[in-house]
Amino acid sequence: MTATIIDGAAIAAGIREALARQVEDMILRGLLPHLAVLLVGDDPASASYVRGKERAGEQTGIKVVIHRIEPGFDPEQTERRVRDRIELLNADADVHGIILQLPLPDGVDSDALLDRIDPLKDVDGLHPTNQGRIMQGRERYLPATPHGVQQLLVRSGADPSGKRVAIVGRSRLVGMPLAAMLAQKRQGANATVTVCHTNTPELANVTRQADILIAAAGRPQTVTADMVRPGATVIDVGINRVEDDSRKRGYRLVGDVEFESVSQVAGALTPVPGGVGPMTVAMLLNNVTRAARISQQR
Repeated sequence: MTATIIDGAAIAAGIREALARQVEDMILRGLLPHLAVLLVGDDPASASYVRGKERAGEQTGIKVVIHRIEPGFDPEQTERRVRDRIELLNADADVHGIILQLPLPDGVDSDALLDRIDPLKDVDGLHPTNQGRIMQGRERYLPATPHGVQQLLVRSGADPSGKRVAIVGRSRLVGMPLAAMLAQKRQGANATVTVCHTNTPELANVTRQADILIAAAGRPQTVTADMVRPGATVIDVGINRVEDDSRKRGYRLVGDVEFESVSQVAGALTPVPGGVGPMTVAMLLNNVTRAARISQQR
């Protein structure tokens, strides 16, 4: 068996096209969706991700402004600089969405800074208020990566309703909100969800029971072929740099799934790159348009 490759880039392109039409209509009515991205320091990977968001914004007509912040002499000074910028953006009525690009420099309290973002502008869905609303099924914004995974499943014909889903990873960025979303009684959900992780006893025995296996452990090639039920749909959320001297840049990108072996067992599989990543950006921009509409109701 060779898995069908789920083309996240193509699905995301379709979503961006639909968003572009919505944004065009919003602009005609005098409303330009505006996303502010805070980039702290000069981490190459973060800078690359931010550029991707900027390009996607251009494609959809959404205004994306990068706010580059130089780290201070110590973590406290850095936090103060970021906090001050967040407060300015919170007060700016023309800014509809604010995201803080993670990770932050060592020693900087990302949770404290994320808590400072106005929940109505928290288009990443990471503010405690917004995370609590997800648990209640009353979400304002669905976190971009979990929502991207859900849309990949639905749009690729692997609707999770009535399925057994195993999520390897329990982070508040992906694993936990995704579990809450997929377990809810609504369209595109209604799954029986098991959240596990790298310390789960007999992990492979758990994952082999799943119709849908989602790898979000943050460790390269954690999910191997022996962990996959034949014919299962496998979604690889991970993106990891591993050293590779044969590459000009000295590294290659791999996911949390051992692609070559798993592709011989799974029924469908997302690649890395080109799977979940483009969907994350598309769903982030979807949240920005929603935030712009919400701003008109204040």
